[in-house]
Amino acid sequence: MMRFRRRLALLALAVLAPALGLGAAQADDATLTPFSASYRLEVKGWPNASIDHRLSRESGHWQSRMEAAIAVARGNEQSRFIETPKGVRSVNYASGYSLLGVRGSYRLGSDELGERLDRQAALVELSRRAANGGCQATCRFVYQDHRGREESVDYRIVERAPLTLPAGRFDAVKVEVVDPETPDRQLLFHFHPEMPGLLLAAEYHREGERRSRLTLRALETEAP
Repeated sequence: MMRFRRRLALLALAVLAPALGLGAAQADDATLTPFSASYRLEVKGWPNASIDHRLSRESGHWQSRMEAAIAVARGNEQSRFIETPKGVRSVNYASGYSLLGVRGSYRLGSDELGERLDRQAALVELSRRAANGGCQATCRFVYQDHRGREESVDYRIVERAPLTLPAGRFDAVKVEVVDPETPDRQLLFHFHPEMPGLLLAAEYHREGERRSRLTLRALETEAP
């Protein structure tokens, strides 16, 4: 069960909640756009799974929600956040899973979140930073996981190149993310350069071997 949760969390961007320094993320020129995206998740040793990601605007807040499902398990996480003059700020976060009848859930309110971004709101900021080329070398991200524990990862922008997927052909920004405590494990993310929070594809590598892959299958956008 924990192995599934760990794999799901990684590809649902559990390790990617950015907050450079101690304060809220810095604002930039990227514009948030509501979207609904569907993905195919291939994990070595597991049945293929589907993941749905929806970014929407509701009553002055933005909400990012991801749901994943395979034959024997389901998982989801969602975040509400706002945009301020200083950048994105998390308001609340919730996640849950079920596996063979076993269930679990986690919640973080504004008191627990404080100045840190939760991992769903952080996806938006990471993709913004990648698109803007804000990190020219390797940069450190500090974030809160689903239990409110501080974690950190290092990231670097690898390249900008077109990417052909089942959902179409897109310009993409490729970002490598590594946990400094486990350098033999890498995450490679391909972000849409003009739609913050939209992940086009992802791969998880361990000891030089690709263990999982996420691919965008369908995309619908709405007016902001």
